[in-house]
Amino acid sequence: MSGIKIVTIGGGSSYTPELVEGFIKRYDELPVRELWLVDIPEGEKKLQTVGALAKRMIEKAGVPIEIHLTLDRRKALAGADFVTTQMRVGLLEARIKDERIPLKYGVIGQETNGPGGLFKGLRTIPVIMDICHDMEELCPDAWLINFTNPAGMVTEAVLRYTNRKKVIGLCNVPIGMKMGVATVLGVEQSRVHIDFAGLNHMIFGLGVYLDGENVISQVIDKITGDQSGITMQNILDLGWDKDFIKALGILPCPYHRYYYQTRTMLEHELEEAEQKGTRAEVVKQMEAELFALYEDPDLDIKPPQLEKRGGAYYSEAACNLIYSIYNDKRDIQTVNVRNNGAIASIPDDSAVEVNCVITREGPIPLAVGDLPVPVRGLVQQIKSFERVAAEAAVTGDYHKALLAMNINPLVSSDVAAKKILDEMLEAHKEHLPQFFKPVT
Repeated sequence: MSGIKIVTIGGGSSYTPELVEGFIKRYDELPVRELWLVDIPEGEKKLQTVGALAKRMIEKAGVPIEIHLTLDRRKALAGADFVTTQMRVGLLEARIKDERIPLKYGVIGQETNGPGGLFKGLRTIPVIMDICHDMEELCPDAWLINFTNPAGMVTEAVLRYTNRKKVIGLCNVPIGMKMGVATVLGVEQSRVHIDFAGLNHMIFGLGVYLDGENVISQVIDKITGDQSGITMQNILDLGWDKDFIKALGILPCPYHRYYYQTRTMLEHELEEAEQKGTRAEVVKQMEAELFALYEDPDLDIKPPQLEKRGGAYYSEAACNLIYSIYNDKRDIQTVNVRNNGAIASIPDDSAVEVNCVITREGPIPLAVGDLPVPVRGLVQQIKSFERVAAEAAVTGDYHKALLAMNINPLVSSDVAAKKILDEMLEAHKEHLPQFFKPVT
């Protein structure tokens, strides 16, 4: 049967309309025959709402894509060509805990960095591993495109602890940075190229080019002061100290504020949590508003309000990646893959986020050599954190989880690490069965 079968796990996500829009726009060169949206019983109402909107969007566009809604993951996976994952184990309630508990101990509470990132990984990796095992049986030749956070840690775990080689981790940060640079320079995005290298949410622009000319010095001059102009909806834009960024000489990503401006970011988080709620609590309200829009039977497009979410353009990145693999486009995209020597400062068998040539056989990472000395140590420390955290997620080893917590530079002491770990393990007990195995 001609055409492509795509399965989206976490199909009830508020981001799904962006994914559907991307497939509609590319239909002439990416002939999706079936799009299966899969969710869990707790997400069934959202799945039905998003699924109905997806069907209206397809009908309006007049393209012959079949939308299937199901809670049966194995049924959906059979014969798939591409599988995308965009889920949140424990839903937004778990993210609220990830953000609030560390704040009690004077530590950054953030979805993908520090203790919050560790626990999102501990909950998510076992589920992704189960999906990989199902794929081995039901769609062994399919590509797994993961944009469930923490995408780097998840990709690391899949590469290290499963047989799946056809896995790519995806993030919207490089797209956002490229858009931000284009805006700062006042030019079309197509004229900008950035040499990206690092890890997920720990990526740097080593070179910034406008029409082939390296303009990183001009960009650095423009992003200092009160606001940088290169940020994301979910991260406060504090700007950068002029002398620091000039000394660094490369372009940091918005998430680096948690590492280079830790105290200010923590103070802001504490204030926001007190006054408005954590980011997860704000997102919960935004989600309620989005789903109220989605329920409108007259809505048949992706609503512009979706772009206010921090994950805006994830789905655009996913569609673009699938499109390039299917058509052997050999364009350059920034994705999470096995290093294979691209970054000399990171082990070859580890996951990195780096520019790749996207081919039918998958991404080919572009070599950058060693990372600059000023950032090399931080990137290596976060890679150590990801490695140990992935091992803890797979084994349920308490001491590995404690070690990962201590390795993370956002955690202030071994005493705080243990207190945070113990409280978060208890808070997330329902979704961490590997740490609570019955004693035999």
